[in-house]
Amino acid sequence: MREYDTIAAIATGIGEAGISIIRVSGDKALSLVNSIFKGKTNKSLMDMRPYSMRYGFIIDKDSEDVIDEVLVSYMKKPKSFTAEDTVEINCHGGSMAAKRILEEVIKRGARLAEPGEFTKRAFLNGRIDLSQAEAVMDIIKSKTDIAMKSAVMQAEGRVSRKIKEIRDKILGILAEIEATVDFPEEGLDDVVLEQLKSNINKIIDEITYLIKTADEGKIVRDGISTVIVGKPNVGKSSLLNILLSENRAIVTDIPGTTRDIIEEYINLGGIPIKIIDTAGIRETEDVVEKIGVQRSVDKIDEADLVITVLDASRKLEEEDINILDRISGKKNIVLLNKLDLVKNIDVEDLKKYGVEKYINISMVTGDGLDRLKEEISKMFFSGKLNYNDTIITNTRHKEALIRAKQNCTSSLETLNNNMEIDLASIDLKDALNNLGEITGDSLQEDLLDKIFSEFCIGK
Repeated sequence: MREYDTIAAIATGIGEAGISIIRVSGDKALSLVNSIFKGKTNKSLMDMRPYSMRYGFIIDKDSEDVIDEVLVSYMKKPKSFTAEDTVEINCHGGSMAAKRILEEVIKRGARLAEPGEFTKRAFLNGRIDLSQAEAVMDIIKSKTDIAMKSAVMQAEGRVSRKIKEIRDKILGILAEIEATVDFPEEGLDDVVLEQLKSNINKIIDEITYLIKTADEGKIVRDGISTVIVGKPNVGKSSLLNILLSENRAIVTDIPGTTRDIIEEYINLGGIPIKIIDTAGIRETEDVVEKIGVQRSVDKIDEADLVITVLDASRKLEEEDINILDRISGKKNIVLLNKLDLVKNIDVEDLKKYGVEKYINISMVTGDGLDRLKEEISKMFFSGKLNYNDTIITNTRHKEALIRAKQNCTSSLETLNNNMEIDLASIDLKDALNNLGEITGDSLQEDLLDKIFSEFCIGK
C-alpha cells in the first residue's frame, strides 16, 4: 500500500440535515482527530477499537471552546474504503458546524482532499479497480432503481471479472504464440493454428456482445435526453407537467410564455428520461424570446429524442413545417394535441413532410400518454435487457472495447493471411492494453487524473 499525506473533506451534501460527516484518511488520521477531540470521560481516541464509535466533542485548540457534539468512528487500514486509517466525524447537520470542524482538522495538519481523492486512493491502494471506482460515482448519480442496480453490480466487480476473463484468454493465446516464436523448429501445425483462430474469434464475439450492451447501458446510466418542440401554445409545457405529475412549467393561453429551457427527469420503466421543455419556435422580434428560440434549436441537435407537438385543431402552418424539416433525420415522435377540440389537421399533409406515424393525445384528458411512453421504450430498446448480465454503461469502457476488438480482428487477419505469427502477437498485446484501460491495469496518469477530477469532493 502506498503512503500519502492525511486528507480531509466534508463527505455529505451541503445544507440543512440531521447530520454531516467529515471524513479524514491517512496514517495520521486518528492522532490528528484525537488532538481536537474531548471525550465525555476524557478518554483518548488512541485506544479506540477499530469499527466502533465514540461520543464526545470537537474543540477549538486555540480557544478551548466546544465546536460541536460529535460521534467519531474509526476504520483501521486496510479494511477501510481507502485501505488507509480512516476517521469519520459525525456532527450536527448544516454547513456551519461541518465547516468549522473541517477547518480545525486542516489547521492540525490535514490537507483538503481533491475531487474524488478518497476513491482514487482506494484504487491506487489496490482495494478496487478503476471500473469499480467509476461505479462509485454512478451510484451517487443514479436516478432510477435500474441505474442504481447496474452501478452496484459494477462496483461489486461484475465488469472487472468479465474483462479479466477475456484478458486471461488473450494471455493464453499469447503464450502459445510466444512458444512458437521461441522454438521455431517445432513450427505451428495446422491444428494449432486453427485452434488459435477459433479462440480469437470467440474473444471477438465476447467483446462484440459487450459493445452491443453499451448503447442501452448508456441509457441506463445517463438517461434519454428528450426535447419537446413545437410552435408557441401547442401544449409543450402542458406535456411536461403531465409527465412530471406537477405544475413545473407555467401554462397560459398567451403564446411565448416559455422563454427558456426547463429540464427535469422522469422515471420511465426504470429508465431516466431527461425531459427538456423549450421555447416555442417561431420568428419573433422579442429579444428575450429570440434567445429562447435559439436555445430550443440547439437542444434539437443535442437530443437523443425529439417529441414534436402539433395543434390538431388547426391546419399545418409554416412554423410547423419549419420544425418538421428541422427534426428530419432525428429520432422523433409526433404528437397531435388538442383532441378534445375539433380536429382540423390534415393527416395527408403530414405525410408530405415525412411523418408516417403519429400519436393522438390530449393534454386535458391525458389520452395517448401511455402510448407515448410505450413508443419511447420501443424506440430505444430492441428487447428486454437482462440486468443480471454484464452490461457496459461507461462510454470510456465502450471505446476501449472497440479498440480491443479492432486489435483482435487485425491479429486474426494476420493469421488468416499466413503472415509472420509474431505480428499477430503485437495486435493481441495492444488488445490486452486496451482492455486494461477499463480496469486500470494499463492507464496513463493524466487520464487517471481526469477521471477522478469529475468526482465530487469528499468521495
